[in-house]
Amino acid sequence: MVSRRAVLGALGALGALGAGAAGVSAALGGEEPLPPRADQAVAGGAMSTPKGGSNGFTPAVRRLLVQSERLFSAQRGKEITFLTVAPPGVETLKLPMVLLLHGLYGKAQDALVGNLPDVLVSAVAKGAVPPFGFVSVDGDNNYWHENVAGDDPMGMLLEEVPRWLADRGFSRPVACAGVSMGGFGALLYARRKLERKERIKAVAAISPGLLTSWAEMAKRKAFQDAGQWESLDPLRHPDKLKNLPVGVWVGDRDPFIEGTRKFIQAVRPEVGSVTPGGHNDEFYRTITPDVVRFLGKQLSTT
Repeated sequence: MVSRRAVLGALGALGALGAGAAGVSAALGGEEPLPPRADQAVAGGAMSTPKGGSNGFTPAVRRLLVQSERLFSAQRGKEITFLTVAPPGVETLKLPMVLLLHGLYGKAQDALVGNLPDVLVSAVAKGAVPPFGFVSVDGDNNYWHENVAGDDPMGMLLEEVPRWLADRGFSRPVACAGVSMGGFGALLYARRKLERKERIKAVAAISPGLLTSWAEMAKRKAFQDAGQWESLDPLRHPDKLKNLPVGVWVGDRDPFIEGTRKFIQAVRPEVGSVTPGGHNDEFYRTITPDVVRFLGKQLSTT
């Protein structure tokens, strides 16, 4: 059972995201900044769009349906946060859910970059996309794979998240998206789903953490050695995503621009967007409307 406090706390956190929570933490000398955190939100706030632009969508006026729970993950051997976000006024039974993966040093709530909740609510309300929701979990800092024995975030995504969603009446994940390290993870998740012959409808990578040198990736201490990284790196296995709709968005000043450009050239995704911006929420707010449209378009296909 989800406590009222947990639900209100989640609403408050998401409200702060919608209101443009200040503060961007930098990791690894500023190479991989985090999206804004929402730790000081007012509980129960409705979503709003900050001054200076609406991302092309009308600000949401109704509250999201949010649940934030602490669950034990056997795959990870620890408690994690399990967060679901659904638009208001829609049937949540069997609601299609998009898995949303956070970046380095993030938590479940940090995956909701670029005012994504508000953008989703507005798009659904206007009929621009079919109703769907987001589900996010804590993955820690190991690029969504089992870097530490007994702590397998990818196993959690593949084995536990579908069951947790079903227990709450939602659909299994029908698509995956992620930002930064989570973009790397989303592409790896899509590969694993295809290998298991469990097809998803789309994968969306926002500023994916695709590096071109082991010396840079080694700084993150997320892989045992170069061989392990190369075996998992989406940039080195573009053929693993054949016939899957892929969307990629990156800023032209992003520290991952070199690897992401190479990935776009190799995969030729349905959307391969390089536009002005860096690796931060200011940029993410310019592209999340397109991300939501891309996901909605793919989810509407049979």
